[in-house]
Amino acid sequence: MKSSVHAGMFPYIFGTRNNVHIIDVAKTKEKLEISLEFIKGLISEGKTILFVGTKLPARGAVKEAAEKTGMPYVTNRWYGGTLTNWASISERITYLKDLRAKKGSDEWKKYPKHERLEMDKKIKKLEYNLGGIEKMEGLPGAVFIVDLHGNELAAREARRMKIPCIGIADTNVNPKLADFPIPASDGAVSSIKLILDKVGEVILKNKKGKVAPKQPAKALSKGVKK
Repeated sequence: MKSSVHAGMFPYIFGTRNNVHIIDVAKTKEKLEISLEFIKGLISEGKTILFVGTKLPARGAVKEAAEKTGMPYVTNRWYGGTLTNWASISERITYLKDLRAKKGSDEWKKYPKHERLEMDKKIKKLEYNLGGIEKMEGLPGAVFIVDLHGNELAAREARRMKIPCIGIADTNVNPKLADFPIPASDGAVSSIKLILDKVGEVILKNKKGKVAPKQPAKALSKGVKK
């Protein structure tokens, strides 16, 4: 039985091997270059990119790429309304910062133990949900979603807010969820990291006041398996 393929992904399929659809690496390279050119212009204008990757294979690579480039990120779960209700999300981030400030002051000791424990729980929960975006001062210039299949809500929120969406589209994903789809596996760490490394290089090179570190060039592999 062959792996499921979204109809919109057929133009990006090279063939099948052992009943697994293989993405055409030439199409991956083509779409990646288009996305990188868009990112280059965006960063040159001083805008930010919100990285999103909540699938287990993606989390570490997404967090690393975002922190390296100084960009916001979401790796645990997409908090509904992050883009469409930014005002409320911003208030929650302010609340998190206030709780942290309170914990670091002498005022903290004045609270009974059970209240301190309750506030600690709130801090941990808020950090889990919003920690990666707490430095985001407003809506991002674009969203980069590593796992479109699991983050359709993020893609739809971006579209509703007219925020460009760049996304890695595996064979079971509707590529139209993203304005700039990149056909590739969203379950292979090597595939994710390769793409994020390229994105990171472009961001650092074009970020105002930043110089990209020199890194050896990496070539795309002959095929990207689902």
